[in-house]
Amino acid sequence: MRIFAGLLAGLLFGVGLVVSGMSDPAKVLNFLDVAGSWDPSLAFVMGGASVTTFIGYRLVLRQPAPKLAEVFQLPAATQIDARLLGGAALFGLGWGIGGFCPGPAWTALTLLAPGTMVFLPMMLLGLWIGNRVSQR
Repeated sequence: MRIFAGLLAGLLFGVGLVVSGMSDPAKVLNFLDVAGSWDPSLAFVMGGASVTTFIGYRLVLRQPAPKLAEVFQLPAATQIDARLLGGAALFGLGWGIGGFCPGPAWTALTLLAPGTMVFLPMMLLGLWIGNRVSQR
């Protein structure tokens, strides 16, 4: 049941990314190009996601435990440190350069979006390197 629920949630998330246009790097880059061909439509996606997350987290965290697990697995770190800021900056730079972030990049595989076959292996390599560096 847990695997099925995860698959269903992943499919719903992926469909949402495709429908919203997040899987199209050109749309993302146009959103980030505020001095050029700015497309503000992704602001509605972000706004909708923020409201949904805000309400959803409050409702879910009122429960004593998740329905399909024993405990909630939430981040333990509460400090904003250089590592977090550096990671966020790298994420933003990568998103701004390629128009992809990890979730939409996976959904773009099904759309055969240009650059996907370069971005995904490089993203996986970066994740592997980041994991190796953080273990030192």
